[in-house]
Amino acid sequence: MNKNTDPRFVSRLTRDTLALILAGGRGSRLHDMTLWRAKPAVPFGGKFRIIDFPLSNCVNSGIRRIGVVTQYKAHSLIRHIQKGWGFLRGEFNEFVELLPAQQRIADDWYTGTANAVYQNLDIIRRHNPEYVLILAGDHVYKMDYGTMVAHHVEKQADVTIACMEVPLEQAKAFGVMTADNHGRIVEFTEKPTHPKPMPDKANKALASMGIYVFNTKFLYEQLIKDADDSRSHHDFGKDIIPNSIAKYRVMSYPCYDDSGCKQNYWRDVGTIDSLWEANLELIGVTPELNLYDNHWPIWTYQEQLPPAKFIFDDDDRRGMAVDSMVSGGCIISGAVVRHSLLFSNVRVNSYSEVNNSVILPDVDVGRRCRINKALIDRGCKIAADTVIGEDIEQDKQRFYVSPKGVVLVTPEMLGQQLHFLR
Repeated sequence: MNKNTDPRFVSRLTRDTLALILAGGRGSRLHDMTLWRAKPAVPFGGKFRIIDFPLSNCVNSGIRRIGVVTQYKAHSLIRHIQKGWGFLRGEFNEFVELLPAQQRIADDWYTGTANAVYQNLDIIRRHNPEYVLILAGDHVYKMDYGTMVAHHVEKQADVTIACMEVPLEQAKAFGVMTADNHGRIVEFTEKPTHPKPMPDKANKALASMGIYVFNTKFLYEQLIKDADDSRSHHDFGKDIIPNSIAKYRVMSYPCYDDSGCKQNYWRDVGTIDSLWEANLELIGVTPELNLYDNHWPIWTYQEQLPPAKFIFDDDDRRGMAVDSMVSGGCIISGAVVRHSLLFSNVRVNSYSEVNNSVILPDVDVGRRCRINKALIDRGCKIAADTVIGEDIEQDKQRFYVSPKGVVLVTPEMLGQQLHFLR
């Protein structure tokens, strides 16, 4: 058996690993979706939050010492973690710790990804891990971090970066790297204007997934050196990684499935279009992201809700959903839902039609509404006879319309105040 796939070898390494999930970002490209919540707290997949995916990956990988670094409008995120992630046992040294910006070391809040970790060095030292796994809290994917840590150890790396191939035109949004034949990274540029293609694939670039494994002592050294550099952005992608390549052993870890032929599912749901598309992918017959996988479950806070209900069966008033996912607590009352994903506690009232849409929790759609290609935020009350998604110019006057024509609707756009400032 290959050493880095030996379960006992991997489990020893994961016990010596501390995971830090960077969950403090706003995600400004999501526009009003992150007006009152951090991007990792955005709902996804019918009943989950984005943060549930890296957290579940940690637990399923056997990494059960986890810190979640928060900053921007973290209340929703903190409440979710407190409700849904309290099942780890402290007496077994398992935990999910919340690490809000506290000005522990300096007078500033977190000023970059590296600074966010630097300001928690005393906490990391207290846990005394052999390896530190740095994760972004705003991506949707499944991944066994144990095999990545084993790869890191086997390659005698100082830091290992998970990577994947992306279309060249999309690579501007990522850290782009070049690796030699042994997987050692020889060049790294954060969000380049002109991404460098892979040597053997002119239309692809090798992109960072924002997942790093560090030897702990090496991480300490680099963070302290970076903190003393007044010219630094204090960011892993802009500073720590590029500055490490020349002197240290920085390795790549390509993320493929068990066959080694296909890249693992990974989505950066950082725009309205990508969030809408990734949700609707889930209703396909065989979606890339399998939420029905008993071997790699996605854990979350589970509300106690009744089953979805479909009522009325008249010719002009039939409650039904076709080619859709409908979560618990939903009532489809004499309405038709097609090719859509409904989160929990959504009510669609009589004679309404919902098509190609993602409806977040606690939305009430009034009678005789027509909703098409929309993303409806939590708590919206859609008045009777409302039409969304049929006249884009008219929609732009009230709502946000994405480059691909997805209509984002939030309570504030409807004149409904769920958050009171006074």
